[in-house]
Amino acid sequence: MNNELKERFPEIAILVEEPLTNYTFTKTGGTADLLAFPKNAEETKALVDACRELAIPWMVLGNASNLIVKDGGIRGLVIMLTDMTEVTVEGNLVTAEAGAKLIDTTYVALDADLTGFEFACGIPGSIGGAVFMNAGAYDGEISDIFESCDLLLASGEIKTLTKEDMAFSYRHTAVQDMKAIILRARFRLAPGDHEQIGKRMTELTDLRLLKQPLEYPSCGSVFKRPKGHFTGKLIQDAGLQGLKWGGAQISEKHAGFIVNVDNATATDYLELIAHIQAVIKEKFDVTLETEVRIIGEEA
Repeated sequence: MNNELKERFPEIAILVEEPLTNYTFTKTGGTADLLAFPKNAEETKALVDACRELAIPWMVLGNASNLIVKDGGIRGLVIMLTDMTEVTVEGNLVTAEAGAKLIDTTYVALDADLTGFEFACGIPGSIGGAVFMNAGAYDGEISDIFESCDLLLASGEIKTLTKEDMAFSYRHTAVQDMKAIILRARFRLAPGDHEQIGKRMTELTDLRLLKQPLEYPSCGSVFKRPKGHFTGKLIQDAGLQGLKWGGAQISEKHAGFIVNVDNATATDYLELIAHIQAVIKEKFDVTLETEVRIIGEEA
């Protein structure tokens, strides 16, 4: 399997038995049998077509920011789209390839004097990942500005989904129920004042630096916000803030984050998540659902 894909696609960077700790924002996770970095939609489609022909399992990672890869790693081919980063502007429409960083895309919008994307200026993920999970922050989310996206289906077909097709809800989209890769997305923005847009982005960036534990590796916000509650406050009120579990710790700066303070493993993260869920359920009868995506195999 390893040699066949590498020999078939010499133009694509394909790594063998690659530790995913090198790519995940938590700095945890096992190895991928194969890790590929296609440069465009055509190469991505060629990889998926080859996997279907050779019966090789595959999956796609975005910027690996809001996920945990289990310590057993991932079998088959992992596709990372971090080389697909083109962002273009036509009128009020911003089109971004899936691997473009969300933060970079918000600055392209700023340069074009377009407003609506400011909420995302501090979210560290990729466009594909942000669309996949309807990412949001500071009273804004992707669904507010989404126009359409192009998907590569497991069958090899490329399909365009509209906003209605996406069935957006809190941190959920229809793509999560499909075996597909988001190749690019389009966002409908509005003309705005450059100075005001920049000022708002600076405010949100400063707020993120002040409130979030950016000095440590983490997967961002771990849990979805339960209706009628704030996750961080629940964890604080339960007396859990600062708790260490192996090398992982509930952040002392923001209780909704789990940070890697001492060579944590993915298992440390998962056990701490389960402990938090159990304590919050017992103390407050509130069920915490994970926002972070958990993938891979047990060690």
